[in-house]
Amino acid sequence: MTPAYPQTTPDTPMGWFSRAEAWLDAKGKGAWIACMVLGFVFFWPVGLAILAYMIWSKKMFGSCRKSRRMGRHAQMRAYMSGSSGNSAFDAYKADTLERLEREQSEFEDFLQRLREAKDKAEFDQFMNDRARAAAESDSDAGDSGSEPRGQAPA
Repeated sequence: MTPAYPQTTPDTPMGWFSRAEAWLDAKGKGAWIACMVLGFVFFWPVGLAILAYMIWSKKMFGSCRKSRRMGRHAQMRAYMSGSSGNSAFDAYKADTLERLEREQSEFEDFLQRLREAKDKAEFDQFMNDRARAAAESDSDAGDSGSEPRGQAPA
């Protein structure tokens, strides 16, 4: 698969280790894990070294394609913020983006007010249930406490 963006090549030639690392990064985390397992199967210190390298370089717990993905996002952001050469379209795009950001902010404020109202309603319901339970327990204690124990009502 050919990437949609041009890849930059380093100024210095890559050694076999760098080429192998780039190849494994292109294949993903599964390739790193397979390489580590094969290293353990054939010669355990190699597998241990690959595992140590994966943990040290954060390939074990992060995404191997992180640097490429970040490059793609940066390129997309630069493309979106750049001028198209048409001033009318650029003005329209700026107004639309500003309107969308304002609407997003208003919507987030609305959601916050909605959450607060829901929390308040739940809290009020809890307090009402608690007061009702306290009133019922007081009335139950009052009914049973009016007659002395051990004596039958007349």
